[in-house]
Amino acid sequence: MSYFLTLGSILFVYMNLWFILSLLKKRNDVADVAWGSGFVVLAWASFFITGKYGPQSILVSTLVTVWGLRLSWHIYTRNKGKTEDYRYKKWREEWDKWFYLRSYFQVYILQGSLLFVIILPVLLINKTAVESLSPLTYSGLAIWIIGFLFESVGDWQLAKFLKNSANKGKLMISGLWKYTRHPNYFGEVTQWWGLWVVSLSVPYGWLAIIGPLTITFLILNISGIPMLEKKMEKHPNFAEYKRKTSLFIPWPSKI
Repeated sequence: MSYFLTLGSILFVYMNLWFILSLLKKRNDVADVAWGSGFVVLAWASFFITGKYGPQSILVSTLVTVWGLRLSWHIYTRNKGKTEDYRYKKWREEWDKWFYLRSYFQVYILQGSLLFVIILPVLLINKTAVESLSPLTYSGLAIWIIGFLFESVGDWQLAKFLKNSANKGKLMISGLWKYTRHPNYFGEVTQWWGLWVVSLSVPYGWLAIIGPLTITFLILNISGIPMLEKKMEKHPNFAEYKRKTSLFIPWPSKI
């Protein structure tokens, strides 16, 4: 069985297991937890399948693990003890009798397909298993670190803000959120561009640009920022915050 077909089969089984869990839990937002850890599974599966354990493969697989497990744990703790996420609740109502079928294909199978495309830079790196680190490796690592700091620090700042009862009903506009309305999304996208830069050091790595392009498009236009902005618009102070603060790329606030 070919390298990519084997990995696709592993991912297919992985997403089906999470779909079964969603039926048992009666909540589709477990798919959000599955997202980050799915990258970890595929990264290490591709690492061990090749049997080539180069330092660059170890590096990118470790970076994906740090990012993926942190994200999955963050989402799990955020959702723990709460009702199903509002997005999935809405779909549950809209899909009615087609709920289970559409959940399977539009949440789990679609998410698995997108995951496979986004992680392509890592799959190509692990398939080649370069024996040495190059300037592109260090450049990509630097970009990844910037992205990781924005995502992890942004999530931490928001979680701390929400836990403070004095902030109930208020809008988060301090810390990294003063420079971009979505520091966590900016960080996630930046990390994948960093991994793509690393992949430029392997044959045909440039083709993997479809990975960071996909996650960038999704976050900017589909499942990330548009949905959250629509929810935030209900807050009375959001219009002013929107006027003064950059949507995505960090930038000093407008006076």
